[in-house]
Amino acid sequence: MRKPFVAGNWKMNKSLSEAAELAKGVADATAGLNGVEVVIAPVSLCLASVIDAVGSTHVGVSAQNMHWAEQGAYTGELSPTMLKEAGCGYVILGHSERRELFGEGDEFIHRKLRSALNHGLVPILCIGETLEEREAGKTQQKVDFQIRAALSGIAADDVADIVIAYEPIWAIGTGRTASPQQAQEVHGAIRELLTTMYDGSIASRCRILYGGSVKPANIDDLISQPDIDGALVGGASLKVDSFAAIAKACA
Repeated sequence: MRKPFVAGNWKMNKSLSEAAELAKGVADATAGLNGVEVVIAPVSLCLASVIDAVGSTHVGVSAQNMHWAEQGAYTGELSPTMLKEAGCGYVILGHSERRELFGEGDEFIHRKLRSALNHGLVPILCIGETLEEREAGKTQQKVDFQIRAALSGIAADDVADIVIAYEPIWAIGTGRTASPQQAQEVHGAIRELLTTMYDGSIASRCRILYGGSVKPANIDDLISQPDIDGALVGGASLKVDSFAAIAKACA
């Protein structure tokens, strides 16, 4: 059985004090939910205060991005060793905003993913298609390419520990959500691809999340699909009540 996984990507929101307050609120509101893994991803400036706020609770903390190098002349970047020392257990990689707005390519993301695994961080690998690609019938082609590029040369045992987040770009922050059937179709195809690349055992262990305007009103229909193992949540993760409701639905 795959344990459901819910991650809140706070993006560029919340001050230091607000982030700590939200983190503590999430920890309190989801206390006792043993059937779901709960992770929050604050802006990098707030990582230390959020890690202190959740303390030894069940809530994990993720970075929103990282560089692959341990140190060097990379102004504005964070290294995997820095994240581990700070107390992070996870890192989001390949989010569409990083790909689309900041020009991060597939090879770039592959190097980050390999480094995260080498340093004991759980990668949350984001993939997804644009509206134009979906309308052109190229959704699976795009998703397959992104997965193959990111996982090239990655050992099977490591792949089983990676969390994959399918986020159709046309549904991120737009209020539009892929229907449960559309999401399941892609999630099922991702699991089939992992079976082809590795084997059925690895594919069955890998958790695949849906992201894209996830909210309490639609999570029940999404999580009921056989290959959807949780959610990567954007705007709804910025309020304790809505994020806790999503976590409880997945639990």
